[in-house]
Amino acid sequence: MQNPQISIIIPTYNRADFLPKTITSILNQTYQEWEAIIVDDASIDNTEEIVKGYQDSRIQYVSHKYNLGISAARNTGIKNSKGKYIALLDSDDEWLPEKLSCQMKIFQKEDLKCGVVCTSAYIVKDGKISSCKALPNRLDSIYEKLIFKNIIWCSSVLIRKECFEKLGLFDEHLKSCEDWDMWIRISKYYKFIILKTPLIKYLIHPGQKSEDLSGKIVSRKRILFKNEYEFKKRKFLYSHHYYIIGNFCCLNGKTREGRKYLLKGILIYPFCFKYYLSILLSMFGYSFYNYMVKKKRFVIKRLNKIIL
Repeated sequence: MQNPQISIIIPTYNRADFLPKTITSILNQTYQEWEAIIVDDASIDNTEEIVKGYQDSRIQYVSHKYNLGISAARNTGIKNSKGKYIALLDSDDEWLPEKLSCQMKIFQKEDLKCGVVCTSAYIVKDGKISSCKALPNRLDSIYEKLIFKNIIWCSSVLIRKECFEKLGLFDEHLKSCEDWDMWIRISKYYKFIILKTPLIKYLIHPGQKSEDLSGKIVSRKRILFKNEYEFKKRKFLYSHHYYIIGNFCCLNGKTREGRKYLLKGILIYPFCFKYYLSILLSMFGYSFYNYMVKKKRFVIKRLNKIIL
């Protein structure tokens, strides 16, 4: 397509088993003015064969010679894009047919202050929808929510391309949390519109990037460094980020380093009981800490089922 309205960016690395469903979900969109740029980040499976098997001129295949990471892959796609809007789609997720159509209707009604339209999501485990994660209808203080935690699914967004032209591309130093970093940056200047309807299927499976604790720790530290000035204005928030890093370190077997971050969290905001509890648990070593955290999650899930 010569002048597509939407450029769909799909970074992929050894996801040939998942790609067909992802691509099919694009082809099934009710909105058809798009191009899809699939960026192969040096896969060693048959990703290229899968993509080139689709006889649709709107689907482009771009490859990296070396594995550069998901941020670089997304950036390659954005640099090669022609659309006025950028849709991000992970290569193991799927869209419902009306996803792009619903988002474009919002952009056509909104002014230029709207930079992102995002949706809720269905969570898929073992091939079945296990739950629906709905976002609130309104997020008037989206920036305040995003500097606390990431609440936006990457595959759910449609972004005005000028956001990248104004604020830059994804941070290639981040091996995870790169989408969260981008949402924080965009939310300082643009409005986010929320579609509460779930229009994506987010797949949970072994080997996901989101399970890499080492990468999360490094990326969380960089997020903290990049936003430290804003975090310092909010003591609980500032301490919370130290707590998260400390917790991840302990879960990753680095209990001594974890305690240092947990202690920093206490020094900044000494009124949160769970900080002290986490330090105490870490004294008994990684295995005990990991066991207790999993047990806590189990208890919370059981309580939720009883309450709901």
